[in-house]
Amino acid sequence: MSEGAGRAPETDASVDAGAGTEEAVGTTDAAGTEEAAGTEEAAETEEAAETAQAVVAAEAAADAIATVAVLGAGTMGHGIAQVCAAVGCDVRVYDVNETAVEAGLARIGANLDKGVQLGKVTADDRDNTVSRLRGTTSIEEAVNGADLVVEAAPESLELKEKIFRTVDAAAPAHALLATNTSSLSIDAIAASVADPTRVLGLHFFNPVHIMKLVEVVWGTRTSERTRDTGVAFARRLGKEPIVVRDAPGFASSRLGIVLGMEAIRMVEQDIASAEDIDRAMELGYRHPMGPLKLTDLVGLDVRLGIAEYLHHTLDSEAFRPPELLRQMVADGRLGKKSGRGFYDWTE
Repeated sequence: MSEGAGRAPETDASVDAGAGTEEAVGTTDAAGTEEAAGTEEAAETEEAAETAQAVVAAEAAADAIATVAVLGAGTMGHGIAQVCAAVGCDVRVYDVNETAVEAGLARIGANLDKGVQLGKVTADDRDNTVSRLRGTTSIEEAVNGADLVVEAAPESLELKEKIFRTVDAAAPAHALLATNTSSLSIDAIAASVADPTRVLGLHFFNPVHIMKLVEVVWGTRTSERTRDTGVAFARRLGKEPIVVRDAPGFASSRLGIVLGMEAIRMVEQDIASAEDIDRAMELGYRHPMGPLKLTDLVGLDVRLGIAEYLHHTLDSEAFRPPELLRQMVADGRLGKKSGRGFYDWTE
């Protein structure tokens, strides 16, 4: 027997053994891959189930909101009160004096009457909405038994902190505490209460009964349950919520103020008229309303306050208020509410 012939059987056996090893490794790898895929799929399924449960729980919590206290009957407050009453909530509308309360309720009535005239609201819906509204000049009375409190006071952190301290002492422990601030820190406001997990931002847009957007803003200590209930309640009101983390100006004001300030600078520098600047954005960028007409609608004083806050907080020249804006506010040209701003609203 030759030397080569003697080794042949060993070579065949080695090949067979190698093939068997490769097959075993391949089987192990395949099993490991299938196991990993199965584990990942199971985790995704579990996560999807938890998300679905959270959504259901939030919707149930939002549907359980029966009584709402709106603190402030002005430009934003009366609109928030109206949409809450329209979906079946009993609403207490608070302001500092009877004149302000009655003015807010009258604006709601006017909105509803116009809706009936335009065929967008039935007479029965109008009457039912009005029947669910009650005015008061006592915060304690307004928040007693409330499931949701929405603060809609002027953009002053000191004022909002004071209001939230009063609310914290008088509102039920289960009540969600929301602020309609358009730019101030949710965390700073939440620091005024014992349980900051129930504080969130619900930033509505003017006019509230028409505008679809609501910014749901959650701070570092806002619970997921509070955030999710806020989202679900906004949807119950027929709104389209977006979720934003607490940051100066949130999403909408941060973008809107930059555009508004630049538009005012263009008027100040005599680059174009207010009408033509607005027309550029409406026709060229399909904005439903130009930045200067929007500033008139919001209030020049309100926009000045937000711009000053963002300029100070973000240390960005983009938010520095133009001198023209300061001068118009000093002259009482505040926009639609005063009859004149960049446009004449008296006609």
